[in-house]
Amino acid sequence: MTPGCFYDKAAQSLLNKLIRNNLVNTTNQVEVLQKDPNSPLYSVKSFEELRLKPQLLQGVYAMGFNRPSKIQETALPMMLAEPPQNLIAQSQSGTGKTAAFVLAMLSHVDPNNHFPQCLCVSPTYELALQTGKVIEQMGKYYPEVKLVYAIRGQKLQRGTKLQEQIVIGTPGTMLDWCGKFKFIDPKKIRVFVLDEADVMIATQGHQDQSIRIQRMLPKNCQMLLFSATFEESVWNFAQRIVPDPNIIKLKREEETLDTIKQYYVLCNCKEEKFQALCNIYGAITIAQAMIFCHTRKTAGWLAGELSREGHQVALLSGEMQVEQRAAVIERFRDGKEKVLVTTNVCARGIDVEQVSVVINFDLPVDKDGNPDNETYLHRIGRTGRFGKRGLAINMVDSKMSMNILNRIQEHFSKKIERLDTDDLDEIEKIAG
Repeated sequence: MTPGCFYDKAAQSLLNKLIRNNLVNTTNQVEVLQKDPNSPLYSVKSFEELRLKPQLLQGVYAMGFNRPSKIQETALPMMLAEPPQNLIAQSQSGTGKTAAFVLAMLSHVDPNNHFPQCLCVSPTYELALQTGKVIEQMGKYYPEVKLVYAIRGQKLQRGTKLQEQIVIGTPGTMLDWCGKFKFIDPKKIRVFVLDEADVMIATQGHQDQSIRIQRMLPKNCQMLLFSATFEESVWNFAQRIVPDPNIIKLKREEETLDTIKQYYVLCNCKEEKFQALCNIYGAITIAQAMIFCHTRKTAGWLAGELSREGHQVALLSGEMQVEQRAAVIERFRDGKEKVLVTTNVCARGIDVEQVSVVINFDLPVDKDGNPDNETYLHRIGRTGRFGKRGLAINMVDSKMSMNILNRIQEHFSKKIERLDTDDLDEIEKIAG
């Protein structure tokens, strides 16, 4: 996989962590495949049922978790079981997986032993830092447990033996600390966590390094692997790292367009599309809207033109730093701007409940110019969420884009009606 693709995946993952201020309200069902069919499978509805140390329970509640999320209900009993059980879990961003494995690490640590007992490997320094923050928050009332970062630039003197019980870091540095420098005795590790496995294996080196670390660990070390996606490459990697695993998968939500009204607007050129957008602007800003463009250049042009017309818009663009993107999304989520202009790359995984209108300024196509049905569904799925009504408006400016729209209609067996932008009553009704 290309370095660019790895960066995009890592950046997207970090962006999701930065913009999550609460858990995603997922309706996905959890599917569990157990290694031992005779083992009693149970899930918990409260953190008390897990019989956590009081100081950890205090930390959980201080973080605002009142009851376990769907993934936590099922994963935590397995992770906290005795003897420990290995786990491969698929879980989208925002479902509480980091808190789940952090709780497992903090529970399995013996604070009286001053050497590393838990290793957590993340694909980038920034993602490792985010996990560290969760450990610090959850372990707030458990100060005996200490944390250290195994990241590039963290210089330790030769001969150092780490005293901290939890080590979080990136695969290369973690491998050096376990092997070359012997700062960590891998034979004393109780829990090994591989986070963001799909991002991790987007770069070949990380895969090899993670496998080499795993081979140094004792047979009874608990292996926990988390990934947002489970393509074949992730499966092959997971099965090499995690022996005899329990497997938790999130069944995909039924992708439904039933709550979303879809229209198209006929135009002749980019400027006409802009004019049509201005005609409906007042109607769509009753709530909040996202406008998708095919390129950064178009997104920048459109945001500039809308600003010149006196409209307050936010622009989400690929050349922004991840932290800048997160700040733009926060402002949009807080309603400081009602309209967000963006490209596909930036909008993956953004959940803003107030979005009730999506506008495809450019229809989504793949690199060969064919309709990108998955992206279309993903884009308009930003609206009509949580059972609410939504509105999708597609801008069509050529025979080619009309052909693409027709093929999208065929694919979803869903008629997309023509909209006259002078007739704003219908738009206002749905947007409101």
